[in-house]
Amino acid sequence: MSSNEKIILALDVPSKDEMLALLAKINAPGCYVKVGMELYYQEGADIVRALKASGYRVFLDLKLHDIPNTVRRAMRGLARVGADMVNVHAAGGSVMMRAAAEGLAEGAVGKRPICLAVTQLTSTSQEMLESEILIQQPIVDVIQSYASLAARAGMDGVVCSAWEAAAIKRATSSQFLAVTPGIRLAKDAAGDQKRVATPGRARTLGSDYIVVGRSITAASDPAAAYRQVVEEWGNTEWKTDN
Repeated sequence: MSSNEKIILALDVPSKDEMLALLAKINAPGCYVKVGMELYYQEGADIVRALKASGYRVFLDLKLHDIPNTVRRAMRGLARVGADMVNVHAAGGSVMMRAAAEGLAEGAVGKRPICLAVTQLTSTSQEMLESEILIQQPIVDVIQSYASLAARAGMDGVVCSAWEAAAIKRATSSQFLAVTPGIRLAKDAAGDQKRVATPGRARTLGSDYIVVGRSITAASDPAAAYRQVVEEWGNTEWKTDN
């Protein structure tokens, strides 16, 4: 498997035209891409269909969180759109997560899309967890608990920071996926992310997929930045970075 097959490019732009311009700059045909709320809510399901028709694999990052029946029916529809990977919030509970997996299976044409549960956003700090969300446990314990719940509910993996990947696999199994956003090249600012890692470090920590946005999309040369991410992810020499 080539290095870039586990790198998901975040298409965090508001329109199809800007998406196409960005993909042209990066020049990585057929790579894995993430379509989030910003793009999906502007362009709708057709944006996923267009990407699939052009040979891209798509992580549809909508983070569903609602009553189980609503999530089940929504997932049934999203499966028909053709996304390869979708997600829900683990905080919705085990019944909701199980309903999500069932809805995907009902709507899938062929193989069911990968279904992930978001544990805690990488913008969440321990201070925020305690003072705003009112959860007093250490964030790694919360994430590990959510991951265990997700595994029992039939999820294929979780969205987490790279720093929790190993603990999650210990709590579940080595086959349980850790898909990790909050990836930055060493020279880049963390921005609004709190628990960040470089591509090489994320691989060392146990990430199965990494989601990379601004380090590539905001770079002066996005194609060169994408190649650097691929190199760091695939090159064992980067395993000692911070």
